[in-house]
Amino acid sequence: MSAGEFDGLVAVVTGGASGIGLATASAFAARGARVAVLDLNPVDLADGLTGFRADVTDRSTIDAAIAAIADAFGGIDIVVNSAGISSVGTVEEATDADWARVLDINVTGTARVSASALPWLRRSEHAVIVNLCSVAALNGLPQRAVYSASKGAVLGLTLAMATDHVREGVRVNCVNPGTVSTPFVDRMLQGFDDPVRERAALDARQATGRMVTPEEVAGAILYLASPLSASTTGAALDVDGGLTHLRVRPRE
Repeated sequence: MSAGEFDGLVAVVTGGASGIGLATASAFAARGARVAVLDLNPVDLADGLTGFRADVTDRSTIDAAIAAIADAFGGIDIVVNSAGISSVGTVEEATDADWARVLDINVTGTARVSASALPWLRRSEHAVIVNLCSVAALNGLPQRAVYSASKGAVLGLTLAMATDHVREGVRVNCVNPGTVSTPFVDRMLQGFDDPVRERAALDARQATGRMVTPEEVAGAILYLASPLSASTTGAALDVDGGLTHLRVRPRE
């Protein structure tokens, strides 16, 4: 890809103040995009990133932020729905509050942001939405019932949105990361009796023997968002260290 394929384009990244979102926002800025970060606490951002406060569970804050971005930058071309949370446990252990919160943020939050941005995306000659899905959508991971259900819904939502908006010139894709080494995962690990052992298990889950980096996921997101990928829509791109399809022998 050329270094400046995003020159002049406006990218909105939710959850862009940390983890995968921050890596993605920074990568867009390095490739020439003007980048708006939507986050609950969009502070201490690097040069080239402009923060806008929004809560993906609150449609009014989303609408206000999207309107402010469009006003400040003159439009919106790319939306990356990166905001999300995890949940650990089986269906027996999950509470109704767990289900409501995870689905509200991971699924309905993605829909809210996309819906708010669509009027602006329709005006763009290069309109694209990239959703953050997960290998959990298509792989049975232990103790991830609520999270897996939410990401399965994101995958289905991605395909539905891609179908609904393809004739409007809006491409919709998603990335399916394996386990990514982020503050998100660090916080989750603190809920285990032995965080070190659990981290080693998460590394070993990938055939490559390590967790995925945020920068590797960002690279996949930029590929899907690029004008050079104009025929790619309704796609789910695995960035999973081989977790989904490779079955390597145990190390000797």
